[in-house]
Amino acid sequence: MLLELEVPTKICGNIYGQYTDLLRHFESSGFPPKSNYLFLGNYIDRGRQSLETICLLLAYKIKYPNNIFLLRGNHECSSINRIYGFYDECKRRYNIKLWKLFNQCFNCLPVAAIIAGKIFCCQGGPSPELHSLEQIRQIQRPIEVPDTGLLCDLLWSDPDNDVKGWSESNTGISLRYGADIVNEFLNRYNMDLICRAHKVLENGYEFFADRRLVTIFSAPDYRGGFDNTAALMSVDENLKCSFMVSYFSFYR
Repeated sequence: MLLELEVPTKICGNIYGQYTDLLRHFESSGFPPKSNYLFLGNYIDRGRQSLETICLLLAYKIKYPNNIFLLRGNHECSSINRIYGFYDECKRRYNIKLWKLFNQCFNCLPVAAIIAGKIFCCQGGPSPELHSLEQIRQIQRPIEVPDTGLLCDLLWSDPDNDVKGWSESNTGISLRYGADIVNEFLNRYNMDLICRAHKVLENGYEFFADRRLVTIFSAPDYRGGFDNTAALMSVDENLKCSFMVSYFSFYR
């Protein structure tokens, strides 16, 4: 459940079924295997082409297994994607059996990655129940996402400037964490950066905790109404991070 990856690589945040925008990202940054990719999850729901999006990514994973890596997001969970569009898309275009098969696949996806031993990547963030990285490695697959606990937090927790330590989330799921938690986590594991997704951003990326955490959002003009840009983060051989920001506006 915990990947250990090398550089160079490009990190992509939430896509949310915006298939055409995914293609534009590949056109701008290089199709696999020319470029290596780590996706942070949330491939489906809300957008109009979740099936094309997840099928393309899984096909690339099969064809180039060492060049593209897919993490689980909080929407790769049957209780969530039953509500936010993926179930309806599968039912309308194919059948419910297909939706169930995809969720069986989602139950086996890894939930976190470490890049070059220095960048921790996941959909949400740390957990107060995480005391050793070995806990993530030992999560057994397949697994449904529980309502609380380590796996839930890795997919759902959020940073908050108004919080010190841990606090209940406004969503009612998982927790919010402060900059002190980020610093404690990185210092404990001798890492430099947390890279996560899980938030719509106007400018595609956003720093937190004195640039020790970055949130990436990769679905431009989200749902055709947010007028936001999208970003990918590129990590080179020297662990230098740069951002590719774009506005495609192909949702409509």
